[in-house]
Amino acid sequence: MHNYKITLEYDGTGYRGWQTQKNAKSVQETLIKAAAKLTGADVDIQGAGRTDAGVHALAQVAHLETKKKMEPRKIMEGLNNILPASINIIRVEQASPRFHARHHAQSRSYVYLISKHRTAFGKRYVWWISDRLDYKAMTEAGQLFSGFHDFASFADKRIGKETSTLAQIDLVELLGANSLIAFRIAGSHFLWKMVRRIVGVLVEVGRGALSSQDVEGMLHGPSDLPARLTAPPSGLFLEQVLYEGDTLQSSGSLPAVPVPGLWTPEARTRRQP
Repeated sequence: MHNYKITLEYDGTGYRGWQTQKNAKSVQETLIKAAAKLTGADVDIQGAGRTDAGVHALAQVAHLETKKKMEPRKIMEGLNNILPASINIIRVEQASPRFHARHHAQSRSYVYLISKHRTAFGKRYVWWISDRLDYKAMTEAGQLFSGFHDFASFADKRIGKETSTLAQIDLVELLGANSLIAFRIAGSHFLWKMVRRIVGVLVEVGRGALSSQDVEGMLHGPSDLPARLTAPPSGLFLEQVLYEGDTLQSSGSLPAVPVPGLWTPEARTRRQP
C-alpha cells in the first residue's frame, strides 16, 4: 500500500461534518469517492480532526492509503478536478507507510470568527453578535482555559464513558480587525463541541452575564451551562494540525479567511479588538 499525506481546505456548509455517516453527506465520504474514482481502486482516508456539521477547515490533514502509486502532484490535480468547489486539496506529500493523520498529530488550532456587523455574504463563516462585548474581560477569562484541565463541563453528554475529558490547552488569544473578532484556541486535542462551548461561555463573559469566577467553577466541577451556550458552527474553522517539528505559525494574526465585506488582507496584523 502507498500512503500520502493530504492537506485540504473546505467549506463545511452543507456537510454533516467530516466523518462518514449513513444517509448524510460528509467531507470524508466525498473525498473517498473522489479518490476511488481517480485511482480506480479501493482507498482509505482518515482525517486528523472530526469537524462537526457546518464547521470549516483551513488546513485539515488526512492520509490516503491506496494500492496505486501516483505522483503527489497528480493526486492533487486529479482530486481537485473531481471534487466539488467546496473542497480543495492544498498539498499532497508522500508519507511513510505508518503515518496516521490523527494518531500522529501532536496538537491542533481552531479559530472562531465573530462579526460585529450583520452580513449577508459572510453569514456562513461568522457568528453575528450585535451586543457590545468587553474584550478585556473575555481575554482575562480566556486565559483560565490555558493549561491542563478537565473539560467535562464542555464535553457533549453523548461521548463514550471511556473517553477522557482531560486536555492540554496551549493558547487562547483574542484578535480583531475591521468588523471581525477572532478567538484562536490551540491544544493537544478537543472534545466534540468543546471549542464552540468555550467561545459561547467567553461571549457571555463579554456581555457581562458571566464572570471569570463562573468560568473557574465550570473547570473545577460539572456544569450544564456551557452546553446551553454552544456557539453556532458557522464561525468555527480547523486552522492547523501540528506534527513533530511543526510550530504554530499563525499566532498573533487573523486567519486568512476572506469573509466578504469584513476581512481584508491588510487587516491581518494583530490589533486590539
